[in-house]
Amino acid sequence: MKLKKILGGVAGVVLIAGAVIWVNRVEIVLNAPGIVLNIIDPVGPNQEVVWSQGPEIVATPLSERPPNIIFILTDDMGFNDISFYGGGASGTTMQTPNIDALGHEGVAFSNGYAGNAVCAPSRASIMTGRYATRFGFEFTPTPPGMAALVGLVSRSSEIQPLHPSLTFDRGESEVGSYADLGMPRSEITIAEHLKTAGYYTAHIGKWHLGRNNGMSAIHQGFDDSLLMASGLYLPVDHSDVVNSRQMFDPIDRFLWPSMRYASTFNDSAPFEPRGYITDYYTDEAVKVIEANRNRPFFLYLAHWGIHTPLQALKADYDALSEIEDHRLRVYTAMTRAVDRSVGRVMQALKDNGLDDNTLVIFTSDNGGAGYVGLPDLNKPFRGWKLTLFEGGTHVPFFARWPRHIPAGSTFDEPVSHMDLFATASGAAGLDLPDDRIIDGVDFIPYVTGEREGAPHETLFWKDGHYRVVLNEGWKLQLSQLPEKTWLFNLSKDPTEQINLAENLPGKVAELTALLETHLAEQAAPLWPSEVGLSVFIDKTLADRHTEDDAYVYWEN
Repeated sequence: MKLKKILGGVAGVVLIAGAVIWVNRVEIVLNAPGIVLNIIDPVGPNQEVVWSQGPEIVATPLSERPPNIIFILTDDMGFNDISFYGGGASGTTMQTPNIDALGHEGVAFSNGYAGNAVCAPSRASIMTGRYATRFGFEFTPTPPGMAALVGLVSRSSEIQPLHPSLTFDRGESEVGSYADLGMPRSEITIAEHLKTAGYYTAHIGKWHLGRNNGMSAIHQGFDDSLLMASGLYLPVDHSDVVNSRQMFDPIDRFLWPSMRYASTFNDSAPFEPRGYITDYYTDEAVKVIEANRNRPFFLYLAHWGIHTPLQALKADYDALSEIEDHRLRVYTAMTRAVDRSVGRVMQALKDNGLDDNTLVIFTSDNGGAGYVGLPDLNKPFRGWKLTLFEGGTHVPFFARWPRHIPAGSTFDEPVSHMDLFATASGAAGLDLPDDRIIDGVDFIPYVTGEREGAPHETLFWKDGHYRVVLNEGWKLQLSQLPEKTWLFNLSKDPTEQINLAENLPGKVAELTALLETHLAEQAAPLWPSEVGLSVFIDKTLADRHTEDDAYVYWEN
């Protein structure tokens, strides 16, 4: 009898434990990768970063040497986040004066386009000056388990989307491990190219172009690389951070337990950064400028801000007390930190006498994300990151070079991330590589009026089944999931409101032919997509959705 009671008690405990595990199965699965990673690859204490030092005495007068070149890249910044374009921190009263100054003191591109509507392929285009699909970099590498876990969360009873994520059941043997996915070593990066002209090259922040097999930044042309090894801006429980979690977003649900507060330097073991990550990267960027003021340098400052997880520095959050919505206030505070970074970098150039002879290009890897749940990030454009509507690819874009670009210039013809390679090469006096197609164009002669016309007659984008062509103001979008054709005349309808596909079949056929010719020149994907995410065009993920809402599936 006593044994039965004991067994019955054990059975009850097992049942209760099983029930608890079942109810919390999503959270248990979500937390597992982070726990495992902390065990096998722990993050050490902060370590001082020692950058390569240039000469202490000026070897060549500034007027006789090629310009310094700085790319400042933000992550997921919407067109309406920049007050220069009439917005300002996603439509709030908060301005971005330091970013705006780049446009006032240089050239503002009203039609600047990302290489893709997602981060990694855009970055591959920036680094190589080529369509990333030319060398098979079509899908974004995702951390271990992310695709499966995002699919699991998106189908959970807590979220129940109208169009659940599609998972393709591809294991690591088919896709490859995260660190092995990236930009082939055979590509020539702008860092490698500039080094042939004697440039010192430094990378700070996000890379997302591979880590193993010679694909890390220091094996792709950078002398030094301070890498974003994971995605927390500060530890979640830090006294100086304010967090905003989006429980309606499967990606956000994955990020919080999986991300760590970590950096590496020149492929070192991971260590804790020092302070809020946006400010930390800026501190180190200023050090790079100071250490290399007497020689030409290329600095690639690739901020993580303002990508999720949404974490603001408390001082920035407190300065925006007029914003009542917590999520918007955190997001805006993060934008404030990025703007402050731009101001500090520009001040460092002035302090070191480098201001007039430095080409600074500022842009975002893609448009603002609908999964943040803020409706005005890309206003006035439709769509989000993970769509090829203008909201996904039409991004903030400025260039400043006082010695060559007239202050207050505007340029209305389309320019692309691919152009950064050719533009930096031209500034440095370098010819483009002649052993491969370079799709980008040096836009400086067009901006200054030395060359007439447009840098590009046609631009293309591709993500699996989803393909787009922009030709002389006409934009065709073709999707197979769902099967949909959109045709817009951007010269008359820049916000893509009027679909002309049914009325103009001849134009659809003409643009389809251009697209097919382009696709025939592209390489097969280096790895297959793992997940298809449904993305609504006109609503955020936090909105109530109906069957009539336009959407696409984005492969990743």
